[in-house]
Amino acid sequence: MGCRTRAAKFDLLRVVSRADGVLAVDPRGRLPGRGAYVHPDPACVDLAERRKAFPRALRTPGPLDLAPLRAFLHDTAPTTEGS
Repeated sequence: MGCRTRAAKFDLLRVVSRADGVLAVDPRGRLPGRGAYVHPDPACVDLAERRKAFPRALRTPGPLDLAPLRAFLHDTAPTTEGS
């Protein structure tokens, strides 16, 4: 959604919109509802947010809360430790 490049489904992260306007991360692809796929990269998420792609792809009115998605990306980001 963000960078609009094609990738295999298993390389992307599925998100769904909950009734309260919050994005739920669905790494296993099993949550009910309309889903959208995005690269698990903060830059791609930022681009999708700037383009307002999440509400359009999920067909929801108004803005969505991306905090759970950003927290998931932060928690799963590889850590680089210096020596």
